[in-house]
Amino acid sequence: MIAKRWMGGVLVVGVLVGVAGCSTPPAPPAAPGPQLRPTQQGTEAKPTTTRNAPAPVPTPDGTCPEGGVRLVETGGDAAMGLRVEGFQLVNCGTEPYVLEGYPEVSLRDGRNDPLAVTVEHGAQGFTTGVPNIEAAPQRVTLAPGQAAAWSVVWRNLVTDPTVTATTVPVLEIAPRPGAPRLWMRLARPFDLGNTGKLGIGPWTAVTR
Repeated sequence: MIAKRWMGGVLVVGVLVGVAGCSTPPAPPAAPGPQLRPTQQGTEAKPTTTRNAPAPVPTPDGTCPEGGVRLVETGGDAAMGLRVEGFQLVNCGTEPYVLEGYPEVSLRDGRNDPLAVTVEHGAQGFTTGVPNIEAAPQRVTLAPGQAAAWSVVWRNLVTDPTVTATTVPVLEIAPRPGAPRLWMRLARPFDLGNTGKLGIGPWTAVTR
């Protein structure tokens, strides 16, 4: 559009540019929001509880345990509910090994948990006429390669049907105070019935 105006005798010609009909440019599209990923259920780590301590690893045959002695099961006898089981302790080290009195005995179940069994010295209350178990304690010195014997006695009796019978599959002993403990999975587990006790004999020298 051309506009004309007289100013001081001079004709001024100008061009007016119309703005009507011009629109504001559209706003840019909104940025996309964060992408949500599906969550996984059931992946939260939960603490695990070990019910029982693992059983110790047996010493391979032909090697000597840390304490320099090895526990050996020698067998026993069973008659009319009476059980007698024998063991030997062999000095497989290079130094003399001194024993005195009785071994310290712990009885365990198949998961290596302690069993509530009373361990008594001697055969009184179980039987009579078992010299190795009824012998007086004595001092025994084992030279390398020598062995000492000790025995266990019990009765397989069930006198109360409301009490669960006890079976002992694992034997653990300390040959002397402060010595490394030895354990053995028994070839013939102790079947104590529900008597809840057994007797042990002292160390005795083995003569060959």
